[in-house]
Amino acid sequence: MSMMSEFKEFALKGNVMDLAVGVIIGGAFSNITNSLVEDIIMPIVAFIFGGELNFKNMFVVLGNAPEGVPRTYDALKAAGVPLLAYGSFITVLINFLILAFIIFMMVKAMNKMRRKNTVEEVLVDTATEEVLLLREISQKLSK
Repeated sequence: MSMMSEFKEFALKGNVMDLAVGVIIGGAFSNITNSLVEDIIMPIVAFIFGGELNFKNMFVVLGNAPEGVPRTYDALKAAGVPLLAYGSFITVLINFLILAFIIFMMVKAMNKMRRKNTVEEVLVDTATEEVLLLREISQKLSK
């Protein structure tokens, strides 16, 4: 078997294709989660706390900023000033928690459906075994 045919066999297996689809959907889902946090949740949090709350501009300057550079995250980062950007970390952490909660709920729903299907399969298997046993008894009695 040539290396190309082995690679083709590997790449076309179901698990690899499922993984590729999962990565693509995960990337799109990440964008949705980022938008949810930045465009919906953070403005609500800012409104509750009375004013504009921009976590991106929460940072500590670790070096010297050049003269004339505004003290904003984007300007300092563009100037190459080292920053401890704890506000960006908070935003990423919120994104992660939301994503982890959504995935938890999806896995929980899938497990519930699996358990239900397993119980139904057991009931079907049990009924089948009982029917077979009754048929066997009936055949022995009819002899």
